[in-house]
Amino acid sequence: MAATLRLLKLLKYQASCNPSAYRAAQSMAYWNMKNSTQHAGQKIIAPEYNSSCSPARKVKSTGDAPLSRRIFTTSSAHLGLEFNKVSTLKASSSRPGLPSARRVDEEDVEVFDTFEGTRVFLKLRPEYQIHSYNRSETCQPLSASEGELILHKVTFYQNKLQPEVITNYFCKLSSLPAEQHSLLLSSNSFALLCQLSMKNIELFDTPDLMSILKAFVDLRIPLPPVMLDVYETRFCHQVWEMSLDQLLLVADLWRNLGRRVPRFLKIFFSYLNLHWRELSLSQLIHLIYIIGENRQVPQDLMQKLESVILKYIDLINLEEVGTICLGFFKSSSSLSEFVMRKIGDLACTNMEHMSSHTLVHILKMFRFTHVDHVNFMRRFGELAPQRIPSLGVQGVMHLTLACSALRILDERVMNAVAASVPPRVAHCRSKDVAKILWSFGTLNYKPPNTEEFYSSLINEIHRKMPEFYQYPEHLLTCLLGLAFSEYFPAEFINVALSPGFVKLTQERSKFDLSKELYTLDGTVAVECPDYKGSRLNSHLQQEASAKLWNLASKDMRSKPEFLETLCLLETMLGGPQYIKHHMILPHTRSSDLEVQLDANMKPLPFNREVIPTEDVARLQFKQGGVSLTDDLMNRLLKGKAKRYSQGEMELETGQPPVELRKTAIPSVDSSCNVTDRLGEVGTVGLCPLAHVQPPLVKLAIQFTNKNQYCYGSRGHLLGLHNMKRRQLVQVGYRVVELPHWEWLPLLKQTRLEKLAYLHEKVFTSAL
Repeated sequence: MAATLRLLKLLKYQASCNPSAYRAAQSMAYWNMKNSTQHAGQKIIAPEYNSSCSPARKVKSTGDAPLSRRIFTTSSAHLGLEFNKVSTLKASSSRPGLPSARRVDEEDVEVFDTFEGTRVFLKLRPEYQIHSYNRSETCQPLSASEGELILHKVTFYQNKLQPEVITNYFCKLSSLPAEQHSLLLSSNSFALLCQLSMKNIELFDTPDLMSILKAFVDLRIPLPPVMLDVYETRFCHQVWEMSLDQLLLVADLWRNLGRRVPRFLKIFFSYLNLHWRELSLSQLIHLIYIIGENRQVPQDLMQKLESVILKYIDLINLEEVGTICLGFFKSSSSLSEFVMRKIGDLACTNMEHMSSHTLVHILKMFRFTHVDHVNFMRRFGELAPQRIPSLGVQGVMHLTLACSALRILDERVMNAVAASVPPRVAHCRSKDVAKILWSFGTLNYKPPNTEEFYSSLINEIHRKMPEFYQYPEHLLTCLLGLAFSEYFPAEFINVALSPGFVKLTQERSKFDLSKELYTLDGTVAVECPDYKGSRLNSHLQQEASAKLWNLASKDMRSKPEFLETLCLLETMLGGPQYIKHHMILPHTRSSDLEVQLDANMKPLPFNREVIPTEDVARLQFKQGGVSLTDDLMNRLLKGKAKRYSQGEMELETGQPPVELRKTAIPSVDSSCNVTDRLGEVGTVGLCPLAHVQPPLVKLAIQFTNKNQYCYGSRGHLLGLHNMKRRQLVQVGYRVVELPHWEWLPLLKQTRLEKLAYLHEKVFTSAL
């Protein structure tokens, strides 16, 4: 009741304030400012030179929740400020540093202060103190009675308070004991002081504005956004009159306040575009931290900052390296391969003394840039298994995700992750569960404790279902990671493919999840024949299939080595009607070259797409193709110089040797422009499609590259590609791989050698 009465009194005061009265009061205050003598000692200098505000209580926080929330109502016309008691209770229970904040066991590895933990670098050089806010600063505390006296003066002298006095009052009130801060929320006098500061905002100089902002941070109570907007606007007007140190301090204060200030930062970044060469080492690192926490920045500025990083690279310590990586990662800004290798070299020299969170930050940037620093990853593989048990599950998730993104399978790391997750799975967010399952599935690795590992995570999916409805993309990531590893929980698949959840993915997620849904649906169709649950409707299937084919086709036909391979196979088999480039399993997101052979191991002309309809009805030809006998193979590969010279002549003239010319092969230009030739097939070698025998063998020829394998491996396929091969076998295909380590070097050899290699691959695989 008392709180309600105070609010009513405040509202009564607000009603007496109208816009014209406000403008008059502002003009009068400005006039008084010009014609009055300032009180000695009342002017507050910039916070970096005067520790006049109270220290923060050192209670560990479990997050970086902002200090301001929408917990009040306001009238923009009357500039009224209304604080409510519910907000006070909410603030006191969630704000770092307040008496009722949850106390955290220091030994609990699952607790990481995401705010203070990313600011460790600020303690490493004294220069940071000039342009950063330090909660641990101590000053003379203000007693409760002195605070009441100040609030009484505010009410009594409200129309006579000068800007420097208002500044002084804010700074003194911020020195109240922490348990008294929340009481200011229900104080009419404090609300009046806030109003007066807004009315006189144009009269404050830069140091006064900075002192008030610092007082706001020290108070750590929810402040009205309308007031913070006024202050942001005022700082926007001051940017070009401030120094780099002052600008960094203001940006840091806004960060400590938990307030996003995009307008201020936009002008600040414009300022930096002209002054970036003046940045000192401490200013550079602090700026990158601020950029990362605010997520958005012009990319041309980040390129300039990269050159400054190179300037100071030999002076940067490991914690600062972590700050650089995190700032660039959070702002989605890339670093060049040269800089990343420099960072990797620096990290390798002293990795054992690097904090685990710095190690995670550096790995995030290697994941983002896809730079493969072999020495760094080798040292990481030696160190990580010791660190993982003492790292929270979020950090473990990032380590695992980095390994999968870089395609690096280190069994020591993966086994340590698999052992550490089940006991702590309850601490996982939906995102952590999803990324860990995805990483193990992508690397196609099953740890020694496979059953315990997967059962704990699958059970956690069940417990986290409400959270998965908030972030539907995480459920699909879970299910695809499980599918790579041959786990198909029907209950969750039924949910993910249900019309309601599909609609949710379209409305709630910021990502286009149609490809993920289609991959999951197609996988279930092949690998779960007994599944009776939800499926995607035909429209979504066709839409996703067309989208994936466009991407796959464009990708493959942009590669000259693929076009040459396709051309050579057409030559060897007898024409484009004997081979088809398409997605045999569209949901697996990549294309194949299909060949069909009859009972006599002869190629069948099954590709109707390249044969005009009228020609199919008219033509009566028997099968053709190159008859590569054992004798011809010997002559091609081991023959005498006289006969092999025919191959040499072919390289010069572009004409096939006499043995090949005798066969019924459509003429193929050496440039092999397959794209231009589709649909322009000659009649030689065709047979009536109506009389084609059913295929005895169906081949799926795959043109692979190193990115489909774990790093440095020739036999360990990644999850998606391994799943695709598994499913091709299930639907009746034999997979013929043209591995990159064999085929790409062979492309530099003679045409006859390439044809011989393809013949052996195709027909030996068929047998």
